[in-house]
Amino acid sequence: MNVNILAAPATPLGGHQLLIFLVQVASLLLLALCLGRLAERLKMPAIVGELLTGVILGPSLLGHFAPGFSSWLFPAAPEQAHLLDAVGQIGVLLLVGVTGTHLDVAMLRRRSASALRVSLTGLLIPLALGIALGSTLPASLIPGGTDRTVFAMFLGVAMCVSAIPVIAKTLSDMRLLHRDVGQLTLAAGTVDDAVGWFLLSVVSAAATVGVTLLGVSLSVAYLVGFLAFAVVAGRPLVRRVMSLTAGSRESGPAIATAVVLVLLGAVTTHALGMEPIFGALVVGTLIGMTGTATQKHLAPLRTMVLSVLAPIFIATAGLRMDLTALLQPAVALTGLAVLAIAILGKFAGAYLGARLSRLGKWEAVALGAGMNARGVVEVIVAMTGLRLGVLTTATYTVVIMVALVTSLMAPPLLRVAMRHITQSDEELLRKAAHESWAGMYDTTAQPSPTGPAHP
Repeated sequence: MNVNILAAPATPLGGHQLLIFLVQVASLLLLALCLGRLAERLKMPAIVGELLTGVILGPSLLGHFAPGFSSWLFPAAPEQAHLLDAVGQIGVLLLVGVTGTHLDVAMLRRRSASALRVSLTGLLIPLALGIALGSTLPASLIPGGTDRTVFAMFLGVAMCVSAIPVIAKTLSDMRLLHRDVGQLTLAAGTVDDAVGWFLLSVVSAAATVGVTLLGVSLSVAYLVGFLAFAVVAGRPLVRRVMSLTAGSRESGPAIATAVVLVLLGAVTTHALGMEPIFGALVVGTLIGMTGTATQKHLAPLRTMVLSVLAPIFIATAGLRMDLTALLQPAVALTGLAVLAIAILGKFAGAYLGARLSRLGKWEAVALGAGMNARGVVEVIVAMTGLRLGVLTTATYTVVIMVALVTSLMAPPLLRVAMRHITQSDEELLRKAAHESWAGMYDTTAQPSPTGPAHP
């Protein structure tokens, strides 16, 4: 007689492994909160303090001065590191999805030509400069077995990306989301991110299986097909699904539904060979188009993501940064060269695109400053390069340094530029709608003519 024997269940998480994981999360979140608040008091983005959290708890400081405790808190065992990475991946996908809900799609349509010019020049110039720099760097900074062309392409991608999450957070903190420049920066940054994720997917394929004409053609076809599906079928589908939760007085159903949709978007693009974060961004934008009722329901999700999950991811990225590598003259000089290319290339590209669109000098400066913030996207690109073996710890540290410095530079440059830009009546109307949505303004305020309100 045949007896069906069920497979034994997976071994539960060990007690010590669970203890270390909980201590890791608590330590990272507590220090990220403290340093993030300190950074904001010093008029800097919170991401600066959150990245420094990983630097302090990682090999740069804790690992250098207290190696025994550091190896206990962050053991080298892959299965332990994967627990923290999993939490971080969920955090960054939801962060990008939530950011997508902030986009004013009506504004993007009206200024699409300007956004496209700013995006293309702000992408192509630093991409070309980054590839040229990567082709000339010393071979000692390139991992063994990595093709120099692949390394140069990867460095070019790292130089050309913007960071929608950081841009949105910076504009929100500075109360600039209602300004035309703020919305245009988000629109141009979105195009940059979309192209950047596609290029990252191509370079990732080159680093693993190689690049073929068929492979690139399929990647382009998948990208266009996914966007076409999102516009034609995804938008009404997302609207229909989210409308099922609109009648609930509680936020729970809307939040759970939005999280599932964002994760399904990430699953789709990942299955198509693109980065999952791109799918999360597109679906988040579709969710943001469903109306103000949905936006209000998602307020608790924004709080959870921005206050808990995103800081854990950003701090985790800082754990892999080893500043002691900069003590080597070759690495330090490389860091300065990469930083100069990243800042000048992105700023000059965005400025040129803005001037070609007949925007004023100070509007062009503001766009260059906003687009220059790399933050979390640069961190994701760097972590991808480290995972694929395209970057060494030294070059990874250099790229993370670019994320840190450019995120630090954006707010003061934006403040200077915005002092010279007069606020229009349309912007004032949009500001009233934003504040009304956030519950900080008289609820009788007139709605914005440019689309759904955003915080």
